[in-house]
Amino acid sequence: MSHKTQEELAREAEKIWNAIKGKTLSPKDRMEIPVQEMPARDPVKRAREMGEVALGYTEEQARVEAARCLGCKNRPCVAACPVGVPIPEFIACIQDGDYAKAVATIKLTNLLPAICGRVCPQEKQCQSACTVGKSLKTVDKAVAIGRLERFVADWERENGLIKPPAVAAATGKKVAVIGSGPAGLTVAADVRREGHDVTIFEAFHKTGGVMVYGIPEFRLPKAIVAKEVETLKAMGVTFRTNFLVGRTETIYDLLDREGFDAAFIGTGAGLPKFMNIEGENLIGVFSANEYLTRANLMKAFDTEHADTPLYPAKTVAVVGGGNVAMDACRMALRLGADKVYCIYRRTRTEMPARVEEVMHAEEEGVEFCFLQNPTRIIGDDTGRVRAVEVLDYELGEPDASGRRRPVAKAGTEHEIPVDAMIIALGNESNPLMAQTTEGLSVTDRGNIVVDDKQRTSLKKVWAGGDIVLGAATVILAMGEGRKAAASINAYLSGNEPDVED
Repeated sequence: MSHKTQEELAREAEKIWNAIKGKTLSPKDRMEIPVQEMPARDPVKRAREMGEVALGYTEEQARVEAARCLGCKNRPCVAACPVGVPIPEFIACIQDGDYAKAVATIKLTNLLPAICGRVCPQEKQCQSACTVGKSLKTVDKAVAIGRLERFVADWERENGLIKPPAVAAATGKKVAVIGSGPAGLTVAADVRREGHDVTIFEAFHKTGGVMVYGIPEFRLPKAIVAKEVETLKAMGVTFRTNFLVGRTETIYDLLDREGFDAAFIGTGAGLPKFMNIEGENLIGVFSANEYLTRANLMKAFDTEHADTPLYPAKTVAVVGGGNVAMDACRMALRLGADKVYCIYRRTRTEMPARVEEVMHAEEEGVEFCFLQNPTRIIGDDTGRVRAVEVLDYELGEPDASGRRRPVAKAGTEHEIPVDAMIIALGNESNPLMAQTTEGLSVTDRGNIVVDDKQRTSLKKVWAGGDIVLGAATVILAMGEGRKAAASINAYLSGNEPDVED
């Protein structure tokens, strides 16, 4: 990455914009326009600060990037978007300089554009199908759809123009939404629009789910999530926090005693996976869930104002290769680590994390230990972590995921001195819901079983997001929320004949 300043990138974009504005551009002309680089804060400084890393496009950058879009009639990008955002249409609005219409177009199917524009893996979804990227033979040169989505959403918020969607006349029907993450917020918005009363039940003291406790401030500022919640409140959605469904009340209590006509379960996948190796119970070993929740939700980094205990560590190892692992690596630097290792048993090519997140971690000083995996964690005489023993690997034939399978190289064990370990190997479903809800069908992994309309085995109960998919992405959870909301709305209006009352 060039590390050009925001001002330098803005000047370059301004020159290009002055050269193309007002002209009729051919497809060839559009494909010759260079991709607009996202401005970012200096890696050395940002690695010790919680401020957002990516700074967002300037207006000139957004207009130039939008000019790269061909406006394809077959709209392959839309088909690749889990919520079907009208992508060519909103980008055409940016080309015309009509940002209000652009954001309104996005919000026809996605009420969280400022969030999705920051954290969704566009390179694996809409941008992977982009005709420009395919023509130039690399997704890196696809139209930067996510960055444009972020630009117009930020423009709307910064100019105080956010307006809650219209709500239909009251129907007298009540819907309970369990969990205030992306799936739950999406359901709440779509159901409330139809005039039904909606109450969201959240186990934590703050709303936003994984967007608040999981994704760090430097990737997704919490004020942005709070603004989305404010929009739902303005629509008339009620929030009840510190309410753990399955303990405070069961789903049956909500339906029978409190009189809700339907319920949606969007509780996420919050049960961390461990490696089951020697030493995982040592002091200084954390799941990424706990580590990030302490820092994100409970502000452990803010030692002057928060009482959240923080484990001091100068050399940290993170195990895993996904976005959560990148978040943990980068958070460790911001919590005072001098050295952070990311241990991953495959190569960089196979990492499931977003390319941008890996690049940002590397820029900030994270050292990647590819083709290695822990065999045991070693403690000192006080029970604290002092080292991790790893084994070298090589890649064999592809496995079921399509990635080449890591094969251990016997006799290559060696130690890496560390004083903290973070395990970031994904999550499974918390069993509480299944244990306290008789008749709720779940898989062997604890994921709730649903049909093609997100209906569970229980009457009046739908589910979606990570509790169904396993750990996935914000936009996939939102896609499931939209399907569930459509089915709930049909049921409440009497148009879902195959749901028994």
